[in-house]
Amino acid sequence: MNQDSKTIGDLLPSKREVQSPIHNDSTFIKVTDFDFFYGKKQTLFKINFVIPAKHVTSFIGPSGSGKSTLLRNFNRMNELLPGVRHEGDITIHGRSIFDPSIEIIALRRRIGMVFQKSNPFPRSIYENVIFPLRIMGYNQRALLEETVERSLRSVALWDEVKDRLHENALGLSGGQMQRVCIARAIASQPDILLMDEPCSALDPIATAKIEELIVELKKEFTIIIVTHSMQQASRVSDLTAFFNFGKLIEFDHTSRIFTAPIEKQTEDYITGRFG
Repeated sequence: MNQDSKTIGDLLPSKREVQSPIHNDSTFIKVTDFDFFYGKKQTLFKINFVIPAKHVTSFIGPSGSGKSTLLRNFNRMNELLPGVRHEGDITIHGRSIFDPSIEIIALRRRIGMVFQKSNPFPRSIYENVIFPLRIMGYNQRALLEETVERSLRSVALWDEVKDRLHENALGLSGGQMQRVCIARAIASQPDILLMDEPCSALDPIATAKIEELIVELKKEFTIIIVTHSMQQASRVSDLTAFFNFGKLIEFDHTSRIFTAPIEKQTEDYITGRFG
């Protein structure tokens, strides 16, 4: 079997076979022998797995296990820090994201990012949503207005704010601000949406709305979410990857990870024995 024909089960770190219906023809993101270093300190070790298109994949694991570090490599945000380097590769649609011919800004337009704490700009809701288009040089009023409505409808916020579009986004509730940030992230219609603990600062009602939104958005986007909430991972994700000490311990369908994990480390984590 060649490398390109491997399934998720083949790429698991365990030597035992794990059944997976995810086939190579749906592979969208592929991580191959990926190591990452902050200076001399190595934080990721030989990460290998594939992520299919239009699925939700959750990264779980204790603090410091490498989840967010790996997430931020998909849009090369870690390169903003001094002294970092990597070995191995990450490909999207078969093309390395580290290809020297790829412009990093263009890459980030295709990979939206939502952070742990909602970070709307101190501008109107309207200007927040269209900010990526402004950066890209689009100023046609019809296009901008269509984008605002489409993006806000996609995050189930249009009906709540359609009469307040020119009010400051900082006047919204925490959950609404996070949905504005998601609307901004998808305004340029990226292929991938990265979410780093998107609900950690929200109350249960707002969290439930974001989780419903994630499930809906996977119809259009490939979503990767870092979460400390195993309940959240079980509710929203199709696939779950468990990390510990910078290593990918297990990666499989979410239902199997939470009901019949192969690795003892995974079982110990999800049953609360550590973490």
